[in-house]
Amino acid sequence: MQLVPHEFAWEDPERVSRSQEFAMPRMKLVMIGNGMAGARALEELLKIAPDRYDITVFGAEPYPNYNRIMLSPVLAGEQTLDQIVLNPLSWYAQHGITLHLGTTVTTIDRARRQVIASRADGTTIRADYDRLILATGSTPFIPPVPGHRLEGVIAYRDIADTETMIEAARTRRHAVVVGGGLLGLEAANGLKLRGMEVTVVHLGAWLLDRQLDPTAGRLLQQALEARGLRFALRAQTEALLGDAEDGQSGRVRALRLKDGREIPADLVVMAAGIRPNTALARAAGLLCDHDGRGGIRVSDTMQTVTDARIWAVGECASHRGIAYGLVAPLYEQARVLAAHLGETGIGRYTGSQTATRLKVTGIDLFSAGDFMGDEDSEQILLSDPVDGVYRKLVLREGRLVGACLYGDTSDGSWYFDLIREGATLGEMRERLMFGRAEAESALA
Repeated sequence: MQLVPHEFAWEDPERVSRSQEFAMPRMKLVMIGNGMAGARALEELLKIAPDRYDITVFGAEPYPNYNRIMLSPVLAGEQTLDQIVLNPLSWYAQHGITLHLGTTVTTIDRARRQVIASRADGTTIRADYDRLILATGSTPFIPPVPGHRLEGVIAYRDIADTETMIEAARTRRHAVVVGGGLLGLEAANGLKLRGMEVTVVHLGAWLLDRQLDPTAGRLLQQALEARGLRFALRAQTEALLGDAEDGQSGRVRALRLKDGREIPADLVVMAAGIRPNTALARAAGLLCDHDGRGGIRVSDTMQTVTDARIWAVGECASHRGIAYGLVAPLYEQARVLAAHLGETGIGRYTGSQTATRLKVTGIDLFSAGDFMGDEDSEQILLSDPVDGVYRKLVLREGRLVGACLYGDTSDGSWYFDLIREGATLGEMRERLMFGRAEAESALA
């Protein structure tokens, strides 16, 4: 891809000179990271203060901002890479943004207020800043088991990983995905659609054990098994075995579980979680949480608590001890950050109560709040195996505190509103399980 040249429009010189008499000097804004959260922050900033900054963006990947969530449809062959681009190169040019793609930032010099980066060809780039945004996202966690560096062992995080899997599916037969979360299941489904035999290895007792209860997890497993996927649950990876004589080098040929079972594998996809990408921030002396594994600590304005000239947004940021990985909270952070950089508001980000709405290979799932419940809560269940529908609502002291839905999630947003409001259900309680229309008819 190539940058589109800037297009300059003619303006009345007298009008320009008059406006410049009152214009504030433009400040230098640098952003490290070119993902969804950072780009949304720039979009919001350009709406409210389009002339406030000269903006420079550094992106490690050789692509403009794209929808990382849509990598799964690309893997499954349902969309192309061009279709998931959110901000094409022309957008950066249109807004006068200096964009450095395929470039790795190596140093943040806080004393000189300068960012130092390196291109693949070894060229060094320096950019001065008055304000700096860290939008470095997260990095995949690769379990350090023996053999994790073998050829054919990859993470699933970006376009390059997706292209590697697509290429492997053309010539390889057996794939193993380590991790039964959303990303792992999407990877498994995509590889299966491309003709591979796929086994998912998951340490938990059921799939999506952070988003679903055991019943919904089992329903999901049954549906995916009917599509040809295989699962090894409560299973711990002991080692990856290579195809060389020593078994420790070459290309991966199998995954060995702790119980001694071996699963054939020409390709192993690690989808065992993510961690905030804070290496650059730590090297610059910025305070981060949790002994090297937490995010960059920020205030309610998304300003780092260490340096007032530096902000952080997205998966790399730790707000009140939480690093969010869902899009909705990250976009809320982006709006607050933009308001403060644009000097137009006093908004605060106070955290997000999140709901998880997923579509796993065409199966709709939803969960919010305390959907597991405890001995002090009441559970209302609806199960319709024929139609593939399961609902679990958790009540405490006459209020809805959690919901887990499988198959039919049409009332998910309404249940989420009830959870956030914390209102007493009253007469709605008896019909709550049957959805909003039925429940609100009890009040008519």
